[in-house]
Amino acid sequence: LELRRMSVSREQRGRGLARALCREVLGFARARGFGAVVLSTSMVQVAAQRLYEGQGFRRVGTSSPSLLGTILHFQIFHYCCDLGAPD
Repeated sequence: LELRRMSVSREQRGRGLARALCREVLGFARARGFGAVVLSTSMVQVAAQRLYEGQGFRRVGTSSPSLLGTILHFQIFHYCCDLGAPD
C-alpha cells in the first residue's frame, strides 16, 4: 500500500493528528492483508521524516526528482514499514 500526500493544516499541527492518521493507515493496511506500506518524502520535510520513523518506517532508498535536483543535491527519501507476512 502506498501512502501519498498526507498533510495536516498548519493551524492543526502539534495535536497528534498526523500520528493518528499514520496509525490509521497502518491499521487499515494490516486489516486488509497488506505486507507493507511505502511512501516518499523530500529531504526538507524533517518533521515528516521523524513522524514516519517514529511509526516504524525505515528509509530504504533515495532518489533525485530531476537533473536540476541532482545538480542541487535535492533528494527524495523512500520509506517502507513492514507489516509482517499477510495472513
